[in-house]
Amino acid sequence: MFQEQIINKLVEQKIITISPSKPYTYASGMLSPIYTDLRLTVSYPDLRDWIATDLADLIKKNYPDVTIIGGVATAGIPHAAWVAAKLALPMIYVRPEPKDHGKGRQIEGRFSANDKIVLIDDLITTGGSVLNAVKATKNEGGNVIGVASIFTYYLKDTKQNFAKADVNFSPLLTYPELLKKEQEMNYISVKEYEALKTWHEDPWAWGEKFNH
Repeated sequence: MFQEQIINKLVEQKIITISPSKPYTYASGMLSPIYTDLRLTVSYPDLRDWIATDLADLIKKNYPDVTIIGGVATAGIPHAAWVAAKLALPMIYVRPEPKDHGKGRQIEGRFSANDKIVLIDDLITTGGSVLNAVKATKNEGGNVIGVASIFTYYLKDTKQNFAKADVNFSPLLTYPELLKKEQEMNYISVKEYEALKTWHEDPWAWGEKFNH
């Protein structure tokens, strides 16, 4: 419902930035002409409300049986809280690792084996961190019926990793959608569009030219 407004704000506020000639390096070591810092979304009340509204609608549509919303630490937690409030559902959140003190919990909040949990993360590149959160939740007896995110690059690695883990995944925005909208709204040049499209088709190969 708010897709165009969300994309406009992400670009206008430089939450999404593009640099084909001086690529960014992701945690995986992958080089990319695009960087998305969705942690900045919390600073914009209108943007975060649009995101929460659309995520809530997405979850109601794709996971109608959901009983708990889960946030993946750290950037997924605030968005999970706003979505849980809109859906009037309980919330939990998942740490990257168990605490090293107290009760040593990795998951904060209450749930039972009968609950149907949807985990929310902000950005999914290859899916590694959110799939670890799914695994941790399942290890503690939780039933994760799916994952939702604000944005995903939707790389081949992403699709393969979710398929291998047998986890349903529903992103609010995908890289191809973003690219199409940016081109339509003249946010990127033809040259930038081609670089962004080529990277998406084979990101590891695209980055090789900068390693010589």
